[in-house]
Amino acid sequence: MKGSNIRNFVIISHIDHGKSTLADRFLEITGAISPKKMRPQFLDMMDLERERGITIKLKPVRMEAEILGERYILNLVDTPGHVDFSYEVSRSLAAVEGAVLLVDASKGIQAQTLANLDLAKKQNLVIIPVVNKIDMLQADVEKSTDELAQLLEIEKSDILKISGKLGTNVAKVLEEVAKKVPGPLQENAEKPFRALIFDSEYDPYQGVVAYVRVIDGEIKSGEKIKLFAAKARAEAKEVGYFKPQMEKQDKISAGEIGYIATGIKEPGLVRVGDTIMKESQSQGILPLPGYREAKPMVFASFYPENPDDFEVLKDALSKLKLNDPALIYEQETKEALGRGFRCGFLGTLHAEIVSERLHREFGLDLVISTPSVVYRIIDQKDKESYIYAATDWPDPSKIKETYEPLVSLEIITPVEYIGGVSDVLKNFRVVYKDTNYLSFERAILIYEAPLADIITNLYDKLKGVSKGYASMNYKVLGYRKSKLVKMEILIAGGKEEALSRIVPEERAFQEGKNLVTKLKETLPSQQFSVALQALVGGKVIARETIRAQRKDVTGYLYGGDYSRKRKLLEKQKKGKKLLKEKGRVRVPPKVFLEVFRG
Repeated sequence: MKGSNIRNFVIISHIDHGKSTLADRFLEITGAISPKKMRPQFLDMMDLERERGITIKLKPVRMEAEILGERYILNLVDTPGHVDFSYEVSRSLAAVEGAVLLVDASKGIQAQTLANLDLAKKQNLVIIPVVNKIDMLQADVEKSTDELAQLLEIEKSDILKISGKLGTNVAKVLEEVAKKVPGPLQENAEKPFRALIFDSEYDPYQGVVAYVRVIDGEIKSGEKIKLFAAKARAEAKEVGYFKPQMEKQDKISAGEIGYIATGIKEPGLVRVGDTIMKESQSQGILPLPGYREAKPMVFASFYPENPDDFEVLKDALSKLKLNDPALIYEQETKEALGRGFRCGFLGTLHAEIVSERLHREFGLDLVISTPSVVYRIIDQKDKESYIYAATDWPDPSKIKETYEPLVSLEIITPVEYIGGVSDVLKNFRVVYKDTNYLSFERAILIYEAPLADIITNLYDKLKGVSKGYASMNYKVLGYRKSKLVKMEILIAGGKEEALSRIVPEERAFQEGKNLVTKLKETLPSQQFSVALQALVGGKVIARETIRAQRKDVTGYLYGGDYSRKRKLLEKQKKGKKLLKEKGRVRVPPKVFLEVFRG
């Protein structure tokens, strides 16, 4: 197969614009999957992805097809669309030469469409514009085509109109990929072997399996390899392609996307962005340009509910990080919580997905601290420090100034929902900056807002008020001065450190009220009444009470003197008082997750 007939491309779009369905049609058209094995959203391999209807992990697949009279190899990398997984998109783009930009005809261009397009342009990828879901009753194909043509500064006739669900014009998308996306250069095949790692996973038998884009040369099974950044040496135990399951081959060559089973048992040695080369050719070979480093936006601490599971959690995090390099973690110990890990994420959905995977894939029940952004503090001695968790917040008497991260927030919405969006934002600390228009019907609203407000449930509220049509994206601007305080939570008089959070002083009462109300709804009732209290500076600012469970201890009595019944009730009352004095309320892991979701 000539190298020039290889095409490497991705599908990029906003969440729920039909990427996975379009990928299904590609698999069917090229015969990559037999009809007996085919299922909807085939490349969404995780149960979590199928349950939530979102793509979480990038997925490579190799397809072969005859297009315009020639045989082509088509390497597709399916990417996520949610803002929390944009790092997955950036990694995919580094491995390809072209991108299918997909826009839902019923929703038009949305925030993540613009963000992903910007990433693709920075990589100098060939963009193939496609308007999807033309079969839907609410589709406005003309408006979506106009917006896309204006955005890309192209003719409307250059935009393909398809239905991924029905398969309408999908074959034309593959034709455009074959015609417009450049193939790898022939001369690269003669150069010393170099491959870029864009993902990886752990196999108990093969060690770390690196997902690679081969840039130069070729590699065969059994050859000795070297990882440039890690300085690690290993053997290519197995090489092959994704079809979409791993399929062993004798070799993989320049221009191809495939995998190398390294046999390395230490997950930390194989890093995304590193260059693999042959040990025999490594002298004087330059590494490939890597990726931009992921910058965590949200931090939360994970502690095993059972302290004996600490090593299991440590091992689980190291394996998850292999195919999720945006996850960072470091060990920490807190007196009230024991040993655990402070973890950094790109957003709260990212954090929630990681916690769910730890529970499902490794059987871990976790205590999860309230999500927090990174705050900056100047103390009374003018010393600067960064605070990653509420548990590290110093005594107020030692604080001179506090700062929180600020973002530029972009919200794309149909004009008729601007009023509803504005009403939602009244409850957030946003500052209006500007309004731009994609068309007469759709606007881009630009605000400045604290990152702490954005990471909670703003996205869901925008979707709710706009019937799913509004979308958002944000970029971090820096830090701004703000008056912040630590809010603590007492459950039955005992401090629950994992639920502490940093809040703006002017919103402390409302935040406290919301949190204790949420706890009242999610905590199971006990044999005694449970007081839920929010404190700032030692003062109670909000309180709720969970009523005690009531057992009818007099049910077996009949007739007789009432004093017998009263004695039994008094005895029960004393027992509950004793329980309340000695008992500590256990907070189930699912309660931490519910509070985490907000």
